[in-house]
Amino acid sequence: MKKYLKKILVGDATVTEYSTITIDHTIQEAVYLEAHHLSINISANHYVFCLMPMVYGIWIDNKQQLEIDKHNDLRICFYSSSEKRKKNIVSIVNVKLVNKIEEADGTLLLLQQETDQIYHAGFLKPLILFYRYFNKAGFSFQYFKSLISAYSYPRRVRVISFKEGDYYNIFPMDLLGDIQSANKYAFGLRHTNIALKKIMETKKIVVSEFFFSQKEVVYQLSKHHGSNPPVLNSLPFKTLLSKQFNFYVPEWAESYKEITITQTIDLGSHMLLWGEVVNEEKLIPLSSGHLYHIHFLEYLHQKRNGFTYPLV
Repeated sequence: MKKYLKKILVGDATVTEYSTITIDHTIQEAVYLEAHHLSINISANHYVFCLMPMVYGIWIDNKQQLEIDKHNDLRICFYSSSEKRKKNIVSIVNVKLVNKIEEADGTLLLLQQETDQIYHAGFLKPLILFYRYFNKAGFSFQYFKSLISAYSYPRRVRVISFKEGDYYNIFPMDLLGDIQSANKYAFGLRHTNIALKKIMETKKIVVSEFFFSQKEVVYQLSKHHGSNPPVLNSLPFKTLLSKQFNFYVPEWAESYKEITITQTIDLGSHMLLWGEVVNEEKLIPLSSGHLYHIHFLEYLHQKRNGFTYPLV
């Protein structure tokens, strides 16, 4: 009976909280910030920085800021394709402005989710999936829906490096935003991350890009979020030193950026770190092939519609 139910719900797919994918060319989904008479494509400049509560970051220019200030009914709409049509909407997240960081060339809006609706597979299927596979202590159906919404757009995984004296840490994360047009970077680090306090004190961090083939070794680094990492020479890879900060960077990194933290904001379960890129080094030529996360329900939605990113 369980096998039959699984076949109906997910077909031959393996149930996971997130599907790990790579993207060969361009991201097919689109995201818009909308309100009455307002529609701004934020696909390339929206991010997730906090999970409890769910807080999105949106980088906008000064002209867009003037338009947004006229509205108090903001919502973030996720579309399954770049074609902005009602039938392609998979999620609508109603948000409120809770904070912002203003810079000379733009503003980072911090928008907290109030309510959301998901349209990936009707109402009943997500509910059954939740109670069959994802129901656990402290994990409500509403939280499940908020994760589905947030990860209805691919979130790229990067590797973070930090070093102070004899202490170092290297770990992956996807709650971050590379704002290249402004030479800024933003990170959403969980308060339980053992390196957070040290990063806030020294105001330095390094972020690296990598090829998806490093997925397994990168996921092994995930346990470094909440515990001290092993001695350096026991890592399953060699490292190099970043040019300015002398932080350890994995030898397989495609590139890295050294960032000085200029501002922090407590968002809830995560702390926002806002910084300026002070140095960038390109190590390996690579234009595609990074590692991304999408929610499992988004993957099922893609599969049902005849298109999926390559799983890795």
